Amino acid sequence: MVASPELLNVELLENSYSEIRPRANEFAISFYQNLFSLYPETQPLFAHVDMAKQQQMLISALNLVVKNLRKPNLFKQTLKGLGSRHVRYGALPEYYPLLKEALLKTFQDYLQDRWTAETRQAWTEAFDAITKLMLDGY
Repeated sequence: MVASPELLNVELLENSYSEIRPRANEFAISFYQNLFSLYPETQPLFAHVDMAKQQQMLISALNLVVKNLRKPNLFKQTLKGLGSRHVRYGALPEYYPLLKEALLKTFQDYLQDRWTAETRQAWTEAFDAITKLMLDGY
């Protein structure tokens, strides 16, 4: 079952993301390296994409999500809008689990010993909620 935004562990999400934020550019590069390493079949999807711009869009999306965690209605509207835009980019529902695993791995890589079972659970629930809302925007 997917947690609603109101049930997410907001404090843990905010705190763990605040540790990543100073290295956001490096984090975004690592995310795409992890994605392509774990799922090489995704690389052609980005063949004609400016990766520097794509990395900045990832950072912007993460910033937007974390910033709006305490505003469930805005959180929901924002993600539905993001989901509808991703349809135009060619994103398919089956890509979301791949992105989730690459994102979780990247958080684990950066948080290291602070990547606890509780932190993994919080980000898993958050990404599941994000996915559901984005797919609602389809």
